[in-house]
Amino acid sequence: MTATETGTGNEAGNARKPGRLVQGPGVLLVWLYGVMSVGAVSRSIYQIATEFDRAPLAYGLSAVAAVVYAFITYTLVRGGETARRAALVCCAAELAGVLIVGTWTLVEPSAFPDATVWSDYGYGYLFIPVLLPLSGIWWLRRSKAA
Repeated sequence: MTATETGTGNEAGNARKPGRLVQGPGVLLVWLYGVMSVGAVSRSIYQIATEFDRAPLAYGLSAVAAVVYAFITYTLVRGGETARRAALVCCAAELAGVLIVGTWTLVEPSAFPDATVWSDYGYGYLFIPVLLPLSGIWWLRRSKAA
């Protein structure tokens, strides 16, 4: 049994493994999704705990965004074909959420007395919420196992 088979030894062999998600641009994606997870989770917990009656829809959607970001971060780190497919579905759902909520906040601003992570297509977050799923979809499709 070799060091690679036992899970010890040089990790460089793992970087060449087909379907590996955390390499190259995948490292940046994990980092960005991790930062967005922490930001969205902490913001939604605070808002739900202290101001939920003020804007329940906005704060609930921020919590959903937080869960989506955390799950995508987890699947990218986990790697493998099943995780890649799950992350791809979640990135597509995230993009749909950003586009729907972004459009909704522009068409009917009164429905959102306070902003969500996805309001105005992520304007308050430098448009990262709309760019991140696009980048994620690109990377996940590109890194598909051969």
